[in-house]
Amino acid sequence: MPKPSSEQRLSAIERRSSGALAAVFGLRMLGLFLIMPVMAIYGQAYPDYTPLLVGLAIGAYGLTQALLQIPMGMLSDKIGRRPVIIGGLLVFVLGSLVAAYAETLTGVVIGRALQGMGAIAAAILALAADITRDSQRPKVMALIGMCIGLAFALALILGPLLGPHIGLSGLFLFTAVSAVFGLVVFYFAVPKVEVRAPRGDVLPNKREFASLAKHPQLARLNAGVFILHCLLTAFFVVVPTQLVLGGLASAQHAWLYLPTLIVSFAFMIPMLIVAEKRRQQPAFFRVAIVLLMLAVAIIGFIQGSWLIYVAAIVLFFTGFNFLEATLPSTLTRFAPAGRKGSASGIYATAQFAGAFVGGAAGGAILQSAGVIGVVAFALILLVCWLMISFGMLPPPQWQNVSFKLQELPPTDVEALTTSLANAPGVEEVRLVANEQIAYLKVHKTDYNEEQVTAIVKPYQS
Repeated sequence: MPKPSSEQRLSAIERRSSGALAAVFGLRMLGLFLIMPVMAIYGQAYPDYTPLLVGLAIGAYGLTQALLQIPMGMLSDKIGRRPVIIGGLLVFVLGSLVAAYAETLTGVVIGRALQGMGAIAAAILALAADITRDSQRPKVMALIGMCIGLAFALALILGPLLGPHIGLSGLFLFTAVSAVFGLVVFYFAVPKVEVRAPRGDVLPNKREFASLAKHPQLARLNAGVFILHCLLTAFFVVVPTQLVLGGLASAQHAWLYLPTLIVSFAFMIPMLIVAEKRRQQPAFFRVAIVLLMLAVAIIGFIQGSWLIYVAAIVLFFTGFNFLEATLPSTLTRFAPAGRKGSASGIYATAQFAGAFVGGAAGGAILQSAGVIGVVAFALILLVCWLMISFGMLPPPQWQNVSFKLQELPPTDVEALTTSLANAPGVEEVRLVANEQIAYLKVHKTDYNEEQVTAIVKPYQS
């Protein structure tokens, strides 16, 4: 039976709430990314400048994000999403102000670490799940993902564009103001809700980490996102100064990043389509990694006009954007039923840990071994990732569904589990009694929604 048109569209509350949450998420990520393309240049004005401190200033947020992402998500499940999100945004504003008024690069590093302590990603995603219906949740999550990508692209453009006029302190003040704006939007546009979404699919569960960490495909994806963001922060320790040495003034960098991002998207989107259509994701993963290797090699080993580096940056962002878009979607397909939240928690921790390690290691290596040392470090990481990728499999054509249940006695739990497991197209069943939720992983084409709904209906309130 086809769904009514009202079930196929976001409701007015869902549109308003999801738009506000996506804006809050995007504004916060914009603040984290904004200094990345200019820190290596403007950091030289501080009295305690060293390449190591520049690298720490770029990546310090990743350390606190990695440490607090999972605990903050769990806290939001105990005390509510709104207090965690509002508190996290206030901490982010505080960190931005500390960095803005810092007179040393060490102070900037402290401010960046404070920014990262506002680790609200899991709480925002959980709240987005709380206020949307199951049928509309993928649209909302996609919207949030698009805003993160847009924030990164805007940061690469706005950082070099605003930097010459307002300086690094002004960029941090801009970040603080944008976070306050996001706080206002969140407070007035997002409704207060008491309903909790299925936690296993949204928030992490520490009891499940050990088994998920051993999953061979998930482990490859976690290693990949660690290396990808390690490479990103290390890359921006050296790229801005290389462009200046190549003859492109820092004030003109924004006009370089804008067209290179557009061209990279033009190359990346066909890669995504072909990889998905032909189920050749592992092969395209390796193509993207090779593109990153070529970009890093051009930046490090070819000296000349900044025009040469344009090609390198196009290659870099083609590979980076493909991997950044593909990794999380692949992760959700491999995650066991009802454990997407825990799998995503490990993934996010690896991602932010990579950002910190890349910035810190990139700065330290630049200080001791120069640009060639950073390039060698990046290439070693990419070679390791290329080797790991040869064990990857195409993601299965599954989708996750969940059903709310009434409180069931053990005999009914066993009977329902058996019936669902025997239904056509159902690959995996997981009933969580304390949440009163049935999680299913089902085949996209063989799954009979009406039949499964009929099985579950007698067990629902």
